[in-house]
Amino acid sequence: MKLRSLKELGTLRETLARREREAAEAAARERAARAAAEARARLFATTVGPVTPLPPSGLADIALPRPAPEPRQREADERAALQEALSDEVDIESLLLTDDGLSFRRPGIGPDVVARLRRGHWSIQGQIDLHGLRRDEAREALGGFVREATRRGQRCLRVVHGKGHGSPGRQPVLKGKVQRWLAQSADVIAFAQASGPQGGAGALIVLLAGAGR
Repeated sequence: MKLRSLKELGTLRETLARREREAAEAAARERAARAAAEARARLFATTVGPVTPLPPSGLADIALPRPAPEPRQREADERAALQEALSDEVDIESLLLTDDGLSFRRPGIGPDVVARLRRGHWSIQGQIDLHGLRRDEAREALGGFVREATRRGQRCLRVVHGKGHGSPGRQPVLKGKVQRWLAQSADVIAFAQASGPQGGAGALIVLLAGAGR
């Protein structure tokens, strides 16, 4: 029993000694941190000079969420590239088919594709209405619409350009431009004038290339 008590006493002494060492080390670290902070404050005061603290405003310091960054420069670059890529001056008259309504298909695309477009063989997965847009606005909107549809894996789209009843001379000015822009897009492999229920002469049904083109 006596030996056991001596052993317990030795263990207690070791525990107390360890705690004292830990307390001393913690105090030393605190003194070092305080000394470093005071040294930085003296350096700041020496470098900047006297400062006057601002009076308390009485306002709560609320951290509001910052708005997400907007890639404005990238968007501007894309718009510029789009305007350079989609020209109004490209002559596509030789590429347009004039059987029973203007249509377009790239070399290697069979005429049956255009026929199926007219019959509504593919379900329309997206639509854009360019009514009321100026030329540059319509070109930018159409280019972005086709790019986004391609990114999403969509194949069949409807582009509403109107019949030109509100244009000078009641001529469908935007219709011809839309045809030119679509024919210049590498993502477009064919398009045809929409059937009556799908918009008739005021719209085009567009077929995009698949992901494995």
